[in-house]
Amino acid sequence: MGHWLERNIIEPGKLPLLCALTAFVLTFVITRVITRLIRAGRGPFGNVQAGGLHIHHVVPGVLLIIIGGFGAVASARHGVGAALSAVIFGVGAGLVLDEFALILHLDDVYWTEAGRQSVEVVVVTAALVGLLLAGFSPFGVNDLSQDELQDRGTVLSTIAVNFFLALLALSKGKPRTALFGAIIPIIALIGAIRLARPGSPWARRFYRRRPRARARSTLRIYHHDRRWTTLSRKLQDLIGGKPDEPVVPAIRR
Repeated sequence: MGHWLERNIIEPGKLPLLCALTAFVLTFVITRVITRLIRAGRGPFGNVQAGGLHIHHVVPGVLLIIIGGFGAVASARHGVGAALSAVIFGVGAGLVLDEFALILHLDDVYWTEAGRQSVEVVVVTAALVGLLLAGFSPFGVNDLSQDELQDRGTVLSTIAVNFFLALLALSKGKPRTALFGAIIPIIALIGAIRLARPGSPWARRFYRRRPRARARSTLRIYHHDRRWTTLSRKLQDLIGGKPDEPVVPAIRR
């Protein structure tokens, strides 16, 4: 284990990235445990108040990101300073992205259906950073040989093709596929050649006069969402907690 860590993490200068990812994941998990305990009325924890104002943990998260980011810029790539700055940054990022939905909606939607977006963003972020840590480079550069890497034209053309495929997947209404496709090009290729999601820019432009393509796209998305949405929601509830049931206003008669 020590040899693997030295060869694959420390020597390539990936120790700060590992520290940041570890701090990010642990912070998110600990924060969710504490917020779920507060929600259930258990334990010694409670919401932070200042003059009657509820201070969300995104606030210290932003401060820690600033401190960790500037610390990383000021420190060398190797050494204790870089690792410490990475940990501070990871903690801050975990706190901020745990309330991503709150920032997006500018409302306290933490325990609502919209709050699921925070869990999804955290999972996607951790997965992408994990791929980078494992040695994958954006736009398929990691798949090139040493001779190809020395050829600037080959590198630029590879990046351009893979960027185009990721952009094509994005235009077809597949943002997650585009994100992961930027790291693993085969995913971008699959997203680029498959049918677009209904309502996506590609579908509005190219399926407008193709009713059969629109029908196939709608049917495929229906089966896909029916198969995976339930599983995805169960995983999100397991990780972040189940949202509150929406309050239905009483109908006056």
